[in-house]
Amino acid sequence: MLSREALEAFKRMQAAGVKTDEVTLGGVISACTQPGAAKYANWVRDVAKQSGFGPTSSVVVGSALIDMHAKCGSVEDAYKVFEKMEEKNVHSYSSMIVGFAMHGLVDAALGLFNEMVKTETKPNRVTFIGVLAACSHAGMVEQGKRLFAMMQEHYGVAPADDHYACMVDLLGRSGHLEAALNLVKLMPMNPHGAVWGVLLGSCRIHRNPHIAWIAASRVFELEPNNNGNYILLSNIYDSVGKWDDVSNIRKLMRPKGDLSHPKTSEIKQALEDLLDKLRHLDYQPNLSCVVYDISDEEKKRLLMSHSEKLALAFGLLTSAGCTIWIVKNLSICEDCHSVMCGASQITGREIVVRDNMRFHHFRNGTCSCGNFW
Repeated sequence: MLSREALEAFKRMQAAGVKTDEVTLGGVISACTQPGAAKYANWVRDVAKQSGFGPTSSVVVGSALIDMHAKCGSVEDAYKVFEKMEEKNVHSYSSMIVGFAMHGLVDAALGLFNEMVKTETKPNRVTFIGVLAACSHAGMVEQGKRLFAMMQEHYGVAPADDHYACMVDLLGRSGHLEAALNLVKLMPMNPHGAVWGVLLGSCRIHRNPHIAWIAASRVFELEPNNNGNYILLSNIYDSVGKWDDVSNIRKLMRPKGDLSHPKTSEIKQALEDLLDKLRHLDYQPNLSCVVYDISDEEKKRLLMSHSEKLALAFGLLTSAGCTIWIVKNLSICEDCHSVMCGASQITGREIVVRDNMRFHHFRNGTCSCGNFW
């Protein structure tokens, strides 16, 4: 991965005694936000401080550190950096607002936006991505509409495709699918894959195969190698009993190759042991999460094969006491969400799941999303 290559090159620079600067640190800090590179985050933060570019002295590095910590899953560390900054600009405020939003801290995101405006710091396009995403995570449709209108009317920020994606997500997830589709049609630019993808995801929530096919046909053109979109459409057709369409969509999916793991049997046993403990807490598999026309026993088997459950079992099997981190490219299902809540309660461990939309922090049997996602 290029991010790891960048970090390794930076390590060699440090070992050779090459002096660093803000530009170099900004690039290295950004590299830490990529998958698999988060373990370097604290080291890079310490290097920045030792080099005289800590958050109290450099607004550029401080803003980058806020973004890094938030994307690596620690919004608490991001806010500590923000609080330490003696100088704050639109980039530091925006990074923190986006960080709050991706972790579902809606009140904090909107509160900081209001604080930012009071300081007469002019919001930019990133700021509005943050507040619109926050509204989407909480289903705040009217507030989102006001902010979307405010962008250009009050601050001269023309809505870009990412802002439209946030609004489509907000409308769609709240059940306003026709309005979401109409907004896509009114976009002054060609919608990118993310716009159609969030609309497709909303169709899964509200089981609308008609709009789902419109969205899917476009996203298949833009992202032909993304199997997640095929799975979404297949599940939508399943949910309304269109079995022939399900079969046709499955045929379009790209094969994924060998998915075996050397600890497969141990992982499955660890998961079964966990589910046995959860059953004593009245956990029952949510069979509605499997929309195929199959027996209940087969549905239970499929639910056990969900990647986030297997990742959780692997984490319990191979680590002790620490936070378990899970990353996936689709939205977490209701059954897996319940299992994560229960697992955090009976193990006493924090579980963080980063799905395709946001972070979920599971602690003591509850999730930071408040069961709205």
